[in-house]
Amino acid sequence: MFAIIILGIIQGIAEFLPISSSAHLIIFRDILSLGKDVISSDLELSFDIALHFGTALAILVYFFKDFLNMCIKGFTKGLNDEEGKIMWYIIIATIPAAIVGLLFEDIIENFIRTKYWLIAISLIFMGIIIYIVDKKMPDFKQIKNLTVKDAIIIGCSQVFALIPGFSRSGTTIVAGRFLGLKREASAKFSFYLSAPIVIGAVILQLVKMDFLAITDNINIFLCGIIISFIVGILCIKFLLQFLKRYDFKVFMWYRILLGIFVLFYIFK
Repeated sequence: MFAIIILGIIQGIAEFLPISSSAHLIIFRDILSLGKDVISSDLELSFDIALHFGTALAILVYFFKDFLNMCIKGFTKGLNDEEGKIMWYIIIATIPAAIVGLLFEDIIENFIRTKYWLIAISLIFMGIIIYIVDKKMPDFKQIKNLTVKDAIIIGCSQVFALIPGFSRSGTTIVAGRFLGLKREASAKFSFYLSAPIVIGAVILQLVKMDFLAITDNINIFLCGIIISFIVGILCIKFLLQFLKRYDFKVFMWYRILLGIFVLFYIFK
């Protein structure tokens, strides 16, 4: 259970910080062999989805009032209300990644996730991009100032997050900063976006899951979900406070060092 707890902690942290949770799970499990003796190869993707489900629950709980107000006003007042408008923008921004994920799921799972050099390059490249865009772009927008065009651009950026190493939070945050969103607002909108895309992925996997295998390992899955949920809530609070005072430099250097480590490991 120690390995499961560590993987849950990794997911809870890496899902919300712009450092790529998928890349971290692959690196720690496949390269460092953490949990390989507990999670069989046919359960790896299902377990990853379970961990993501835990962090999706963290978002729903942490921003429960926000989502409730968005849904009520979104369905009653539509685009005429600021909070209602945000709900529809989240739906619009979710569509591109959902379509690409459905169409190219097999390629992503069977080809991209096993190319460790690509994950390493993505970590380094996106880390530099996040820092440069954050430093160069002005921050004058709040979430309520977003337009349909902005939502589409941020949504399209999520497509790159299907490649482990790019980071879903990283790509959406950098897209938001590129459009002028303040750091904290960009992070918050990124968190909003993760709920529907992750829950959608969970539902899709439920259709394909071998439930007998899941029930036989139910303690592993429940432990992973609970740990990623608790750590996820703490990490959301941390990042929103962190971005009020600091930029993304520390995340850039961390991504670069991790990418170099992976490259060194596979080419040594």
